[in-house]
Amino acid sequence: MEYRQHQLDNGLTILAECNPRAYMSAFGFFVKAGSCDETPSIGGVSHFLEHMVYKGTPNRSAEQVNLELDEMGCSSNANARTSEESTIYHAAVLPEFQSQMIHLMSDLMRPSLREVDFETEKKVIIEEIMMYQDQPPYGGHEQIMANFFGEHPLGQSVLGTVDTVSGLSPHQMREYFDSRYSPGNIAFAAAGDVDFEQMVVDLERICGDWQPVEVGRVARRADYHTGFDSLHQPSSQQQYLLQLSPGPSAESPDRYAARVATTILGDDSGSRMYWDFLDPGVAESAGAGSYEYLNNGLVMTYICCSPEMAQENLARLKKLQDQFLDHGITQKELDLAKRKIASHIVLSSERTERRMFSVGAQWLINQPFKQVSEIAEIYDSITLAQVNDVIRKHPPQVNTTLVIGPQADLQPVP
Repeated sequence: MEYRQHQLDNGLTILAECNPRAYMSAFGFFVKAGSCDETPSIGGVSHFLEHMVYKGTPNRSAEQVNLELDEMGCSSNANARTSEESTIYHAAVLPEFQSQMIHLMSDLMRPSLREVDFETEKKVIIEEIMMYQDQPPYGGHEQIMANFFGEHPLGQSVLGTVDTVSGLSPHQMREYFDSRYSPGNIAFAAAGDVDFEQMVVDLERICGDWQPVEVGRVARRADYHTGFDSLHQPSSQQQYLLQLSPGPSAESPDRYAARVATTILGDDSGSRMYWDFLDPGVAESAGAGSYEYLNNGLVMTYICCSPEMAQENLARLKKLQDQFLDHGITQKELDLAKRKIASHIVLSSERTERRMFSVGAQWLINQPFKQVSEIAEIYDSITLAQVNDVIRKHPPQVNTTLVIGPQADLQPVP
């Protein structure tokens, strides 16, 4: 495999991991535009805009977009995702459709944003927000992020709220689009059987006249909040326990050791939480995972259990976390976690689209590209001391906790 990179004069970055032995080609536009770039008054506009991109362009109607995707054999007509710090549009096709897919995806990056489509899609977005509020854990993720980050932009909901989305205007969306979808704020990433030279030619011809504007983003460090909160949900049949604690940022070299630590603490099989909660049957699901942002990071811990076990499980979790901090991990746990992570990395690399995401994701956090073998070597080099050190730097006991369900009188564990 060969990594290639090029930048157009207007700032658009082109990245590719070329593998002529691959059977597929995967492509994606990575835009540094997410909920953390929104002001409170336009909350949800990044996600709303993701929907609007597929509503047509000056060259194609929405129907023509969907038909062309079908003709190329795409598995889904609208492959896109919005997060706190990015919006990604992606597709995977057979290599012979490379130029056609580049033409289509590039056209989508300059949508019409028609008012009639805007008002129709607004109703869809509002229904989506209400659907998530009705489903377990009943808006719990958005609530605990707000509790944890407070006024920091990462505390804003990716979907927005019914009020903010209802109040959005087409003019506000167009202003936001113009301010964030500048070519210097976008990368086009590819992986698989890719003709890189032809890709550069196609993107230069289609995107070379996109006008750049100055785009700013200040990724300030959050003042994390701790505490205990409860959402009474009498209709729920189960109790949901969510915790957020600080972790290393996307730029921190500690992030690799932190991922090893959370694998040992809360992986879905063989972790300490697995043996304490799932194996004895005191919870339906339980685990922990690391999430990294620019200049910020967190560890999310979750438990889903019967309401009558909730208070006991809060105590059980606190005991497990105390042991994790006080005694650290063992060499055997470290070796098992490193092998598990290595297997996951290798298996993920077998999928062309996963490789494309890796290429684009490293650009999003302003990191130089690393091949699969380089990432595996980093994990293999992690020591017991490094993992125990990162646990001490980011103790799980420093957290904000949210409980959701029919139990209204749950108490924090001292």
